[in-house]
Amino acid sequence: MSASIVSTAGLTKSYGEATALAPLDIDVASGQRITLIGHNGSGKTTFIRMLAGMLEPSNGTATIGGHALGSIEARSALSYLADEPVFYDDLSVWEHLEFIARLHGTDAWEQHAIDLLDAVGIVDRADDLPMTFSRGLKQKAAIAMAFVRPFEIMVVDEPFVGLDRTGRAALLDLFRSAHADGAALIVATHELSSVADSERVIALSGGELTFDGAAADADVHALTEGLPPVEN
Repeated sequence: MSASIVSTAGLTKSYGEATALAPLDIDVASGQRITLIGHNGSGKTTFIRMLAGMLEPSNGTATIGGHALGSIEARSALSYLADEPVFYDDLSVWEHLEFIARLHGTDAWEQHAIDLLDAVGIVDRADDLPMTFSRGLKQKAAIAMAFVRPFEIMVVDEPFVGLDRTGRAALLDLFRSAHADGAALIVATHELSSVADSERVIALSGGELTFDGAAADADVHALTEGLPPVEN
C-alpha cells in the first residue's frame, strides 16, 4: 500500500450555521487518481480549496505529504488548477510560466513550457497577456501553468469548462502522463468520461460524503443525476 499523499481527519468547513463540508476523513495514496463528483454546492470546491491552502478549515486537520495545509512543504508538493484562473495583469503567458517554474526551482523548464503550450494549442500566444484571453484560452494558459512545475499531487476544479474538444483531449493526455510519472490526481469535474481513467470515485452531496470507492463500483449515473452538461 502506498503512503498517503493526502490525509484528513474530521476536516470541516462552516460559515456560521451553514456547513459547506461536513467532517471528512479520507486518505489518498501517493500516485492515486481520483474523480471527485457532486452537484453545485456539494462541497467539492470547498474541499479542493482547503487542500490548496486557500481556505482555512473550521475544524479538523489535513496534511499533504505529511505536512500541514498551507505550509511551504504542502504548497511545494501540490499543484492547483482552478476553475477560474487568476493571472497577473502585466505578465505574458511565457512570463507566468517562467515565474512559476523558477519559484519551484525547476531546471531546464523552457522546453517543457514550449511542449505544454504546444499541447494545448497556444504556443503562438506565448507573448500575449492571458488577462486579454477568452475563457477557453485562459483555461489553456492555466493548464500550462499548473503542469510546468513539479508536483506530487494535483488538485483540479472543473478544468474542462470552456475548453474545446482539442483542449479537453490535451488535458486528459497530460493527466495520464502525470499519473504515469507517479503523481496523484484529484479532479472535480462534470466531464464524466474522465471517470474511466480513475481508480477511485469520491462523491459529495450537501457537504456530506456519499460515496468513496473503486471507479468500477461507482454507479456514476445515480451519483451524478441532474448534473449540468459540460459547456463548450
